[in-house]
Amino acid sequence: MLSRTQLSLSAIFLCLFTSIAAHAITPKRSTAQQEQRATQAFNAAKKNPLQLRAFLVKMPKGADLHMHLSGAVYAETFLKDAAADLLCVNSSALTLTKNVGTSSLPPQPVCNKGDIRADSVLEDQHLYDALVDSFSMRGFVPTAGTSGHDQFFATFDRFGVLDDHTGEWLDEVARRAAAQNEQYLEIMKTPTFEHAAKLGYDLGWPAGAGLPSGWLGGQKEVTREQLAKLRDALLAGGLRDEVAIDQKELADAEANRNAIEGCPATQQTAKEQISSVDSIGGPAHSIACAVQIRFLGQVLRAFPPQKVFAQTLLYFELASVDPHVVGINFVQPEDSYLAMSEYHRQMQMLDYLHSVYPRVHITLHAGELAPGLVPPAGLRFHIREAVELGHAERIGHGVDIMYEENPQALLKEMATRHIMVEINLTSNDVILGIDPAHHPLPIYRAAHVPVALSTDDEGVSRIDLTNEYVRAARDFNLSYADLKNMSRTSLEHSFLPGPSLWQQRDNFTRTNAACAGQPLGAEKPTTKCAAFLQSSKKATEQWQLEHRYDVFESTTP
Repeated sequence: MLSRTQLSLSAIFLCLFTSIAAHAITPKRSTAQQEQRATQAFNAAKKNPLQLRAFLVKMPKGADLHMHLSGAVYAETFLKDAAADLLCVNSSALTLTKNVGTSSLPPQPVCNKGDIRADSVLEDQHLYDALVDSFSMRGFVPTAGTSGHDQFFATFDRFGVLDDHTGEWLDEVARRAAAQNEQYLEIMKTPTFEHAAKLGYDLGWPAGAGLPSGWLGGQKEVTREQLAKLRDALLAGGLRDEVAIDQKELADAEANRNAIEGCPATQQTAKEQISSVDSIGGPAHSIACAVQIRFLGQVLRAFPPQKVFAQTLLYFELASVDPHVVGINFVQPEDSYLAMSEYHRQMQMLDYLHSVYPRVHITLHAGELAPGLVPPAGLRFHIREAVELGHAERIGHGVDIMYEENPQALLKEMATRHIMVEINLTSNDVILGIDPAHHPLPIYRAAHVPVALSTDDEGVSRIDLTNEYVRAARDFNLSYADLKNMSRTSLEHSFLPGPSLWQQRDNFTRTNAACAGQPLGAEKPTTKCAAFLQSSKKATEQWQLEHRYDVFESTTP
């Protein structure tokens, strides 16, 4: 059976076979010449947003490291799934609802009084459009009392009763990624944690550790000794029993995705695979199979501390044994009461758990805030505490960096420690109202803090990663080299195991000694380089990215 790594390399040839064949009859340009030609083509395309989009959709983009699965799926998919699940619709609230039973053959949903069958929506274009708008930011215009922030976060409850379709949804995002020349996704997902949550509530919060005290007046400290005792009690209560459930849940979803995409079940030669797809217009599933997916356990931060700690502990345990779960993140609106009032204590939880599970990676939503959304004091410490106390290796959003205490020192620390920022331009715009003039992306870049573009919730926002590349290029006047550097940065800061392809962190000029002295991304690396790549999943993906750039740039007119 072909591994996804093998598929990833093969997919490059599948996707661009025609262009490669045409190019083969002309002398190959040097790497520098290729990049220069690509830069010239980019500069010409940049004059028109549609031409720029057409150029960037084919450009290799490496990874999307900040993507919530529930927010990455488009509303149209949710409506199709609602009909298949025999759900109902409240046409006044524009939400999906559970049926109260089924009748007849084939089964038909019986809905609450006033609700209608979800499958009937497919025959009512007006209601269909209204539900798509309700489940997303499409057509949304802020009104008095309803901001983009309100609309965005309200969408999730409106489709939240759907049954689990994780395999199908993984296929959707993988196909979309493949169509844009992406190769790796770290997807935030909330595996089952009901047992852990019940244990947390049953055990309660340690006496003397304090209840929420309000972040304006200082927060109660919790000691490592108290957290250690609580961890011991949770494990003694059977918290680890849920790890196997979560592993099966994710494995089944990935198997379902593979089945939907029709990924090869038997060994194929490269020649056989190339002959199966001879143009960009070929079967999408052949390319989607090559997209690597890993998961981040997303902890729901807007709940009492006993529940948050139990869920966080569960996902640390899960990430310790399941190679497909590469880290954890905290999610939900950062400005909500419990997220704000518990922020410091949550960072203390992470500080303790990191000492117990030092190999589990941590990326955190921090600084997804703007002036006026919370009082000024709420803007002063989140990013710093995420880095210094929460052990975050990456920061999601980081919008309020210049409102932190001593921001220049914090920027320097992030640059020195190579703390990457996951930049979500559209999300920051529609949720927080952050326009280009007030976005810190140029400040991060000037301070040499590593950054990479990501989508956040591409389904709810009605975008894709190419859209973010277009915005970055036009709104911040970024060059082709800038965007190429960001795509490399995305894989450099992925949580894939193994050493980097590059000798120095975030310096993309010299490769590991094992792969030195040969063309970057060569189809047939030397024996020494091949052995090194075999030992590192991260370096393998980075080599694939360089190969994709070689193909892309060599076929740019």
